[in-house]
Amino acid sequence: MCGIAGIISMNPQYISTVRLKRMTDALAHRGPDGEGFWINTNNTVGFGHRRLAIIDLTDGGKQPMHLRSRYTITYNGEIYNYVELKEELLKNGYQFQTQSDTEVILAAYDYWKEECVQQFDGMFAFAIWDEQEQNLFVARDRFGENPFYYFFDGEQFLFASEMKALWAADVEKSINHTMLLNYIGLGWVKNPVDLSQTFYQNIIALPQSHYLKLNLQTGSNEIVQYWDLDKETVANISETEAIEQFQQLFTTSVKRRLRSDVEIGTSLSGGLDSSSIAAITKSQIPNSKFQAFTASFPAFEKDETAYAKQVADQFQFQHHFVTPTAESLLNDWQQLLHHQEEPFQSSSIYAQYKVYELAKQKGIKVILDGQGADETLAGYHKYIHWFLQEKLKGGGHKEEAAAFARNNISVDWSWRNILAAKFPEITAVQLESKAYKEIKFNAGFQPDYFKTHINKQTLFKPIVRKLNDLLYYNTMQFGLEELLRYADRNSMAHGVEVRLPFLNHELVQFIFSLPSHFKMQNGFTKHILRESMKNFLPSSIVYRTDKIGYEPPQQQWMQTPAFTALLNESRQKLVTEKMLRADVLQQPIAAKAAHAVNNYEWRYFNAAHLL
Repeated sequence: MCGIAGIISMNPQYISTVRLKRMTDALAHRGPDGEGFWINTNNTVGFGHRRLAIIDLTDGGKQPMHLRSRYTITYNGEIYNYVELKEELLKNGYQFQTQSDTEVILAAYDYWKEECVQQFDGMFAFAIWDEQEQNLFVARDRFGENPFYYFFDGEQFLFASEMKALWAADVEKSINHTMLLNYIGLGWVKNPVDLSQTFYQNIIALPQSHYLKLNLQTGSNEIVQYWDLDKETVANISETEAIEQFQQLFTTSVKRRLRSDVEIGTSLSGGLDSSSIAAITKSQIPNSKFQAFTASFPAFEKDETAYAKQVADQFQFQHHFVTPTAESLLNDWQQLLHHQEEPFQSSSIYAQYKVYELAKQKGIKVILDGQGADETLAGYHKYIHWFLQEKLKGGGHKEEAAAFARNNISVDWSWRNILAAKFPEITAVQLESKAYKEIKFNAGFQPDYFKTHINKQTLFKPIVRKLNDLLYYNTMQFGLEELLRYADRNSMAHGVEVRLPFLNHELVQFIFSLPSHFKMQNGFTKHILRESMKNFLPSSIVYRTDKIGYEPPQQQWMQTPAFTALLNESRQKLVTEKMLRADVLQQPIAAKAAHAVNNYEWRYFNAAHLL
């Protein structure tokens, strides 16, 4: 991955190499291997690029890159099927001067125009300028692995991989207080109704699976959703056939994501997702001394080091550990905030931050990770009652509930769930009302702050008639993209590229086509993944039911004197800004675990540092 930036304007005074360099300097961490700039002859378009060299390490892979005298691209990401696309384009008369996937994108755009994005298996955010048509074409990958932000005031269009590059170009910081209100009150970091919103009023995120076309002459722009998941079509398939097809798609995804001209490693948490990636990786490169990286929390009851070590030992990986602490978090806090730019829900992302830092220290520039599996395969325990509600209609919910209980999984099930299954539209309205009340009756908010910034329309809840409805919501609207933002910023902070095999779009679409019992069955989540991996991994990994993701001892950290002092400072700042009531300062600090509900102290901490 890399860092991209650009300026488009009919006024040449807005565009200069000096201004572009300020933008790319702010993104230097994303591309420590080089920089490049290009301004067209009319001085109406300028591109900047910071390079992280992964494929084609020669100067031929430098950007901005040109095709003939017509197209120019600045690009962040990887197109994993560029080898196959290149073969197809060669057959259609295209010639290539480099071994890079960047040149393939340019040729694909010339050949397919905006339909080129349908061809790509990858993560990407790129901008292509067509000098002949005087058009800008911008596209972002299907799930939002790579970021793209822009500012447009009618006179100038600025874009970048991160908001800090826009601020470096003198775009004003202007807090979106409705977003901040929802974050403090509910922990939300996205607006599910408008995925383009950020925590800054004047900075827009191009939504995932969308492209944007800007005409320089007219100033008009068009935003189009080019892809969506089909959550309605259900495949008629046997379990044997489903497992075979899942294994084939998953293996292809991992194999493509191992394409690199630099060494690749993997994150290993001890859970099924990262262990599955490790298993397939070992099958593809059996003789490699592959490196794996794990966050360890000795003496913490939720430490998963033993599970991760079991997998690393089985595959003979070189296994490295890092142990984040309260002290190291406070030392890294300002840098973590600088890179994330927007609030986050807990300290769990700090564990990921340190894992990627360790990878960089060991000379690894690309790391595989498991994001996306929980949202697509129904891995979280919160999905269970929605699964049971779907089963209620066809029968068998009692048997499935009993199976989860046998696996020591607590199921939140009552008469309310029966009503929710029968009246999903009413349930959605009630959940929206519950979210509104949770903010309204939050004793910490200043009444005027609530009244000024509350927007009921942002508190959207989906109508869930079947499990796939909620999985779609969390995959495409609200949930997954925030995790992808954390991973992108945490990896790029250290000049490391993160690749996510579970987010091959063909694999995800196949999973969504499967009936719900392929995702949950006999008291287990992720049924098809477990069945697909049971011959590759120890049963202690395959049939784990207590995995919750990297969870550091946040509650203990927040109770340390140094952390407590910062929490009190954060409260004071929010009171001074007239966001919180003054009596909040008199209340004892309620430190909570990373995944606990109503984690207000952590949110105060984040919110105060945003201002």
